Amino acid sequence: MTRPARIGAQAALLELSGWAAAPERDAIVKTFVFTDFNAAFGWMTRVALAAEKLDHHPEWFNVYNRVEVTLATHDADGVTELDVRLAKVMDDAARSRD
Repeated sequence: MTRPARIGAQAALLELSGWAAAPERDAIVKTFVFTDFNAAFGWMTRVALAAEKLDHHPEWFNVYNRVEVTLATHDADGVTELDVRLAKVMDDAARSRD
């Protein structure tokens, strides 16, 4: 699979809602908050299956009902269209969780 070229966080943010640029590097970040641990973990499972299909895996941190996500394409040393695609998958999965 050919990896996409780096577009940068600012370009990615033009296509996304609720995401922000990471302060320390070229990446995008968002915190998702759910009703409880089961909802958060269920969302992570759905996203993990989609991420595997994209061959693009998020950096994330989960505590109870909160999942903090950082997206960047390591091969490109920054944000690519692949990160935008995965961010949209995450947003869609969060909207359809109920």
